[in-house]
Amino acid sequence: MQQNKNYAEVLKHTIGMHREPVAVKLVGEEAQLSHINPNDYDAGTKSRYCQGVMRATRGERVILNADNISCAAAAAAFGFKTLHPKLASGEAHFNTGTFGTQEAAQRIMGDMPRLACGDYHSVLISPLALAEFEPDVVLIEAPPENLMWLALACIYTSGERLQFSTSVVQATCVDCTVVPFISGKTNATLGCNGCREATDLNVTENLLGIPYASLSSIIDNLANMKEFITKNRSKSIYERFDKK
Repeated sequence: MQQNKNYAEVLKHTIGMHREPVAVKLVGEEAQLSHINPNDYDAGTKSRYCQGVMRATRGERVILNADNISCAAAAAAFGFKTLHPKLASGEAHFNTGTFGTQEAAQRIMGDMPRLACGDYHSVLISPLALAEFEPDVVLIEAPPENLMWLALACIYTSGERLQFSTSVVQATCVDCTVVPFISGKTNATLGCNGCREATDLNVTENLLGIPYASLSSIIDNLANMKEFITKNRSKSIYERFDKK
């Protein structure tokens, strides 16, 4: 879709992103994949969802489903499989040292937003510029300053206060995909131990998930903000202060 390519160009050039923005589509039935060329996607490599997103930021296209998703927590988040008992009880996260008590880990996993088991067959992950489908969510991995401008673009004409939801666990699959998909609202996260250990996410980068339905207005708002962004980055106020 030319529109997706245009969106990606605006996102990269207006806020200076180095990674490709990522398009994500949740597929309910295998028949819905008939419109894509399977040769364009890697559906065989076993990987975590966050690793699929990482590959898409590099220009690759990936399909994940119950057979090749290698993270049990993400598989449950998308409803591909039921939650593993050791995750549900909190045992797994407690044993790895993610949480200080098993009860805390159990509570986190009990409150975790998930899609109903069996509702979705697979997830398409592609660079936004190459996505020939209408995504459900667009993921951004970038430094906080880049994400700040995107967050401001979300409320540029509404003035509403943003509220982000995270448990610092399952940042890519839940915080930046499931939450925006369910809520219809942009959500940001600081990342999690899983995605930071399993991918090349830099210590200076965080993540943002944008519902695709909101992207058009965000793109328009970024265009109107371009001069303001450039002026802000000049740090003119700091420069005047520093000279004193």
